[in-house]
Amino acid sequence: MKSYKFEKFTSVIEKNIREGIYKPGHKLPSVRELKQQYQTSITTIQNGYEHLMIMGLVESIPKSGYYVTNRQEYTKTPEKKPYKPVVRDAVFKQNLNLITSHRDKKGLSEFNVAKPGDLLTPQKLILRTMQQAIREQSTALLRYYPSNGDHDLKINIAKRAAAHRSIINAEELIITDGALQALYISLAAVCSPDDVVAIESPCIFSVLEVIRILKLKIIEIPTGVTDGFDISFLKRACKKTNIKAIVVTPNYHNPTGNIMTNEQKKTLLSVAQQHNIAIIENDIYGDLNFSGMRPSNIKGFDDSGLVLTYSSYAKTLAPGIRLGWLSCGKFLPRAEQIKFALGSTVSPIFQETINRLLSGSSYDRHLRAFRLQLAKNAHFTTNLILNSFPEETMVTTPKGGYNIWVKMPDYVNMDSFYSECEKIGVRFTPGLTFSFSNIFEKNFRIVFADKFSEKRIQAIKLAGQYCKNSNKK
Repeated sequence: MKSYKFEKFTSVIEKNIREGIYKPGHKLPSVRELKQQYQTSITTIQNGYEHLMIMGLVESIPKSGYYVTNRQEYTKTPEKKPYKPVVRDAVFKQNLNLITSHRDKKGLSEFNVAKPGDLLTPQKLILRTMQQAIREQSTALLRYYPSNGDHDLKINIAKRAAAHRSIINAEELIITDGALQALYISLAAVCSPDDVVAIESPCIFSVLEVIRILKLKIIEIPTGVTDGFDISFLKRACKKTNIKAIVVTPNYHNPTGNIMTNEQKKTLLSVAQQHNIAIIENDIYGDLNFSGMRPSNIKGFDDSGLVLTYSSYAKTLAPGIRLGWLSCGKFLPRAEQIKFALGSTVSPIFQETINRLLSGSSYDRHLRAFRLQLAKNAHFTTNLILNSFPEETMVTTPKGGYNIWVKMPDYVNMDSFYSECEKIGVRFTPGLTFSFSNIFEKNFRIVFADKFSEKRIQAIKLAGQYCKNSNKK
């Protein structure tokens, strides 16, 4: 990915803020000072400061300058939950209604569905590319394609992976009908009914539902907003339990937005290799970094074949593009059989469309614009919540993806809150859908992958005002 000129100084400021060298309220160097120091233009410095403001690290005070932000964020490590390495049956009540779109309800402001909104979807680019594929391929698009997917498409996927230091063998790739099918194939290839799977907690509903359907058992691994996936907890669990697979989202975890460092990824891989456990890596948000280089994935460090990595284009292009991919590692023979049993061919028009987008520069150009818009939306949404909800409300500050994890004050009755949201016409994803227990009862997720109309802004403000008023009763 192309870097920006301003990253020469913004990376230094960001590092000093995150390491606590620059405290909240600290006045930062002026535009002219940085212009002299880095021998660059005033415009570059101003763009850099705007970037740091979008990330929520810096704020501008008119006629005074730039300062480290004073706002309250979800930066403190939350109180440790009383987790125990207990294996639970994967029985989960149906929460599909809480995480899907209600197209029949007009005027509803939906922040509960993890998908890009229509206004952020590159509709013209996709339709133009589809039309090109139809003209060139004609009736060939009406035939079966290879069961594992088009060869040229797999080559292009492997090339893109190599650009962010992940070595994927095109021969071990399977093209799937979206990311969820890739997850299903992975779990079915690795596990049998009643096997134990380690999952993140909180964990998205779709993963929990696939586990339930496959009749697997789970052990929840605490995943904090600041310290991420608890590998120490996993190590203790491995000594007591025969874990067959670990399902993780190392890059921009949904819902916390957390990202594993390369050291954490390597440590997790080491634990898996020591105990011969498969790692099923969800990398659907990996392309959506707000700054710097695209993060690497665990697959790039693996030489054992134990890592299965999957992704899709529903999160980066359009939710209706039902095309994903799965890098199977040493589990390819079994995965191929399962894929064939689920349906031998993924839509040829989708395969040809994605192949054309990856062959040129159009996909990367779209990603650059999309990531910038998401970064702005994240900044706007975070401030909107902090300004609209009670002071005690805590929010994450994501570095990529499009989810914000919110924790409400203890005095807010969440049942009443969601009931009031329905009246207002706004929907968030309740924290209870992210676990088999109720430990996230006070949390909810908000998705910011759509443009903000005045109506959507007002809906969030009304929900926050209700919470403020509930503290006065």
